[in-house]
Amino acid sequence: MARALVQASMPHKTVKSPSFKRKNGNYSLVITANPDVGIPYGSIPRLIMIWITTEAVRKKSRELVLNHSLSSFMSELGIPRTGAYIERFKDQIKRLFSCSISCTYDDGDTWQIENVKTVKRASLTWAPQKDGTSKTNESVLLLDTDFFNEIINSPVPIDMNVIKKLKNSSLALDIYSWLTYRMSYLSKMTKISWESLHNQFGSNYAQDKSGRFAFKKKFSEQMVKVLALYPDANIQKNENGLTLLPSKTHIKKLPGATYAASPKKIESPVS
Repeated sequence: MARALVQASMPHKTVKSPSFKRKNGNYSLVITANPDVGIPYGSIPRLIMIWITTEAVRKKSRELVLNHSLSSFMSELGIPRTGAYIERFKDQIKRLFSCSISCTYDDGDTWQIENVKTVKRASLTWAPQKDGTSKTNESVLLLDTDFFNEIINSPVPIDMNVIKKLKNSSLALDIYSWLTYRMSYLSKMTKISWESLHNQFGSNYAQDKSGRFAFKKKFSEQMVKVLALYPDANIQKNENGLTLLPSKTHIKKLPGATYAASPKKIESPVS
């Protein structure tokens, strides 16, 4: 998974404004929409991004070819192959590849910004066939060079089988991706407040007592599901937040890959 979208997540539900911002400590993520399509949201763009980064690491190539048909590609992601889902999938993939993403770091003394570009070019063609199936005609993504180098050199270890089991909850996907990312570099006990978690993950919850209570309840429910699939994650939950203890990543780290230390500053487009 791309680290920019692990540290601060995409929205869970539709966003009417032309931009979306999430903050995680000194780190901020801003997603700006193409006005013709809007901002990506929900599980589908997350599943697509996870597939892109996993496939790029596996193939060591900037150029990625989608599966031989829209139906089979959706099946690979665990997305139902029905009319409503097909239209949602097309809509979200357009939103994802046409939005712009910027990452900023500001600690009061230092301010940095990196503009993240995921794809340099995307050619997606789904032409209906006479038998009713849809064909991509070699739909191809060409990843941006900096983005590709980042995910190749510093990948976030993700288990696609777990992703498919969590696909119905965008929050569960975020929690799992975040946990396995944090565990890839965590070297000592770390406490994270509910306020910080709310700021990072709770984009659709109000910043008031009721919103904080609802977020805490929902986050806790989804974390139980994640930990059932990632039992090695050593986490303690209390009234103040979470305590993370050094744990194994859910899958083995790739030989030669650099799993970065805690990102205190922006050192790359998705650090």
